[in-house]
Amino acid sequence: MHHTTRILCLAAPAALVGSTSGYAVTYLTVEQAQAALCPGARLQPVPVKLSPAQQQAISRTSGMRVRQPKLTAWRTPAGDWFLVDEVIGKHEFITYALALSARGEVTGVEILDYRETYGGEIRNPKWRAQFTGKTAADPLKLDTDIRNISGATLSCRHITDGVKRLLATHELVLKALR
Repeated sequence: MHHTTRILCLAAPAALVGSTSGYAVTYLTVEQAQAALCPGARLQPVPVKLSPAQQQAISRTSGMRVRQPKLTAWRTPAGDWFLVDEVIGKHEFITYALALSARGEVTGVEILDYRETYGGEIRNPKWRAQFTGKTAADPLKLDTDIRNISGATLSCRHITDGVKRLLATHELVLKALR
């Protein structure tokens, strides 16, 4: 019996080493987010791979690093955009969707996957609604034109930064793809 106890004690720490956050919630699939943010729209996937020069320009303009050169993007015949992106929360990624008008105005934000233990309050419709109408010309800064949520500061900051980066991406790259 003493031998079994020792094996269990050694196995438990080993299991914890490879473990990530045990908390993950999928709120919407991409298709559900498309239906919510672009109701009735015919969305066509658009392959977008940013060149190193485009990545640098977006980083300079937005103040945010471009982690991935490939965008997950769809466009409507009217030129509206639906984008899926990920930002880091505190430790894990948050997957969100952003809908933009052809003019580059935010028409909606949805949280698809949330993997953090805290900060899920960013799903609050009132918090997400404050992005509506924002463009690349807006400051998009937490506590300036975007309200913070106590206990969800990192999630709020990183979603705000991600939206700012995608607005710069629209301004510098996507507008030219019409």
